[in-house]
Formats: sequence, structure tokens, C-alpha cells
Amino acid sequence: MIVEVLYPEFGNLFGDMANMRYLQACAPDIEFVYTGIRSTPRFVNERVDMLYLGSMPERKQVMAMEQLKPHVQRLKELIEDGVVVLATGNAMELFGQYISDLGDNCGNKTEMLGLFPFHADRKIQEIRHNSMFLGDFDGIAMVGCRSQFSFCRGEFTHPFIQVRGGCGNSPEDKTEGIHYKNLFATYLLGPLLVLNPQFTKYLLRLLGHDDTLAFEQQAMEAYQLRLSQLEDPNANFHIG
Repeated sequence: MIVEVLYPEFGNLFGDMANMRYLQACAPDIEFVYTGIRSTPRFVNERVDMLYLGSMPERKQVMAMEQLKPHVQRLKELIEDGVVVLATGNAMELFGQYISDLGDNCGNKTEMLGLFPFHADRKIQEIRHNSMFLGDFDGIAMVGCRSQFSFCRGEFTHPFIQVRGGCGNSPEDKTEGIHYKNLFATYLLGPLLVLNPQFTKYLLRLLGHDDTLAFEQQAMEAYQLRLSQLEDPNANFHIG
């Protein structure tokens, strides 16, 4: 079984690589392949079981898109074939049509991979949106946080999470992310799998692996504490 981690040298903006370190601790028998930006991805020539992309600086999104664009048809094939794909933070934007700059370079559009019918509107000169998050996916309460200059708009016929608290794909959207077959893309960032042990179990089962977690008791206790805080009627989701 192979998990391929794409562009770890910069896809760790908010500590997102902790997701893979935790998954590797949960499943030490799985082979983890870390593919740098100048290397040909493993998925191009063989079927991997999972792909991961983490949050990255905005200027690196174009570099990642340019490296993946020649392989977009292969990506489509793998997604349709049920390969697990997880993208966190602004890595989700790579799967849309384009990123539109609403700041000083208003009108500029940067093409992305075009796999789903949405785009990102970005105002990099503004203060980042920072907030906590609470939502539901397939009976699992999802918690997390986000920090971004951009919001996604368009058609989300395959939403990932139903929002209970915090922000969706955009402030007016009550859904968050994309869930298509076994692809999960979300603006939630940082150690998402550490924060959401129930979802980590779900991913392990998708991979056909035993779902026992590393430090499971501690992870569940921390999750329940965070969940209780966010489910408090007086919870404040906005940061700053």
C-alpha cells in the first residue's frame, strides 16, 4: 500500500505535514512516498492508494499547478478509480478552475487544474480570515481551523462538510469543501487528522487498513474537549 505526499517542502504552511506523520504512526506498515516539486510523481506510472497535498504559500500554488497540469488526465483516472485524495488548506484551490485576484492586480486569473466547477477569489492585500470550524460529515462531527486570503465560489454539487459553526467555502456558503468518491478537499488546515480522530479512522478504513489509532485515547479525549467547546452556544468562531 502506497501513500504519496506531494510537495512536502512547501505544502506544510500551517504544519499540515503533521497529518502524514500521524497517519504514518497509525499505519507504520504503509509505504509513504514524499515527492518533491522537481520529481515525477509516483502516481504517474503506477497506482498509489492515497495522495496528499497540504497548505502552501500562495505563490507556490502556481508552481504546484504547473507540475501537476501535465498529469491532470491521470489524476482524473485515479479519482474515478477510487484512490483516496486528501487536500487541506488552500491546496483545495488547485482542483478548481482558476484563482481570481481581487486585490491590486484585480482582474488577473491564474488557471488551476480544472477538475471541479468552482474558482477562488483572493484578496491578498486584506487581513487573513481566521476562524474556528464545526461541521458534520457522514455522522462525524468535524472540528478545525482556517486561515486564508481567499474564498471559493461556484458549483459545489459534492460538498464535504455541512457547516454548523464558522465559515463554509465562502461566508455565504453553508457547505465546506469537496467530497467526490474518495477525494476530500477542504479549507481546514494544520493537523486535521490529529484533531479529528474519527475521520482518521474513516480514512484508514477506506484504505482497507485497521483503524486503530496511535495515541487513540489521548486523541479522542482532546477531540471531545475541543468538540464540547465548539458546541457551546456561546462559542466564538472568529479569531482576531
